[in-house]
Amino acid sequence: MLEITHLHVRVGEREILKGLSLAVHAGEVHAVMGPNGAGKSTLAHVLAGREGFEVTKGSVLFDGTDLFALAPHERAAAGLFLGFQYPVEIPGVSNLLFLRTALNAQRKERGEPEISAAQFMTRVRAEAAALGLDLEMLKRGVNVGFSGGEKKRNEAFQLAMLEPRLAILDESDSGLDIDALKVVAGGINRFRGPDRAVLLITHYQRLLDHVRPTHVHVLIDGRIVESGGPELALRLESEGYARHAA
Repeated sequence: MLEITHLHVRVGEREILKGLSLAVHAGEVHAVMGPNGAGKSTLAHVLAGREGFEVTKGSVLFDGTDLFALAPHERAAAGLFLGFQYPVEIPGVSNLLFLRTALNAQRKERGEPEISAAQFMTRVRAEAAALGLDLEMLKRGVNVGFSGGEKKRNEAFQLAMLEPRLAILDESDSGLDIDALKVVAGGINRFRGPDRAVLLITHYQRLLDHVRPTHVHVLIDGRIVESGGPELALRLESEGYARHAA
């Protein structure tokens, strides 16, 4: 599904990613772990198409298509979703309007009919209930007045509604208490499937106690320096990253 080959990325004069390679197949959940400044969020932003990141070498294929040939909205329509470390607020645009507009824009890009208001609200009620989101909250501006945990639950709600093929989740556990963590993890687990994949970016093992990955990678100084299974995350929790940095 996703094939990253020798990817080099710089921001201004600083090279952040320095030859990163990674392959993610349908049905898999990959956790990318590493210390601050390793390049984890840079990887997420580059894949989503955020401006300000210059790709100097390497390639990324998404379902066999050159990802960098697609504009951000085309990547989204193709099935790529980015969950932000710090979800933004959009005053004046309700969550429901934002989400239905995004969903229908993607459906139009794929040549599919728009979802009706009745179909949309049926899905909204089911997914909101599963994530413990109040419908009244969803009528407010996007993330406006939401706590950190509510913002992350809202992103899990967007993930469920948009049904992408590849979810890139940048520190979805950041700022969550244990109850909110379990709810967000439950949303990720419900999303998992044989035709979908997840790229989890995180500092810590605690999310992986609830979302068991198929692969774990250690990202240090712009490169993946070690890969393994869930046991690698447990070792990192006890040993830290010092042995890799050395």
